[in-house]
Amino acid sequence: MQARGTGGRLNGSPDTPDNHLDQPVDDENIYPGIQRPHEGDAPPAPEPGFHVQPEHYPWFRRVLARTAAAGLTAFAGGGAATAQYLTKRQGQRHFTGLIHAATDSVQDAYAQLHGIDFVGTDHVFRLNRTRVEAFSGVAKDLFHHLENGQFERYRTEVHAQRRTWPLLGWDSKWDGPVSVHQDGSVLAMRVLT
Repeated sequence: MQARGTGGRLNGSPDTPDNHLDQPVDDENIYPGIQRPHEGDAPPAPEPGFHVQPEHYPWFRRVLARTAAAGLTAFAGGGAATAQYLTKRQGQRHFTGLIHAATDSVQDAYAQLHGIDFVGTDHVFRLNRTRVEAFSGVAKDLFHHLENGQFERYRTEVHAQRRTWPLLGWDSKWDGPVSVHQDGSVLAMRVLT
């Protein structure tokens, strides 16, 4: 979900514990079904789906934000950093056990792309008999905040920096195309000889 517009970032009030994004979220049991408005005396049957009611808005905001943080840290190969942002139902256990580099993404690679330091993971594979390297990661300073559970600080800094990053371009030092997203993530590819 993304709000369009030219204004600032969407904020809740981090002063209350229910809204602070650095706090873990609990699994909630929200009964499925979207209740349409009544027409007459009998309520219509609920439609399939989930309807988040206003009393669950702060919880849902935190779930969405922390799931986005988990996506970023997983993209960079940070298993322990990812686990802290997920609930058990979301698969937290997948990121807490022993991770072997041959079977999973491990955050063990560093790259400087367009003059920005990134941490992440890299993979070498063949594409039509040509060896290709792909690097995926997050800006080092931003990943450090995510790794330490400082999601509010990450949000503040990524919002301040997002317009200064190149979005897509060739990095001659890397010798390949580089795509930097406004959330601080990067995907870079290059042909290996």
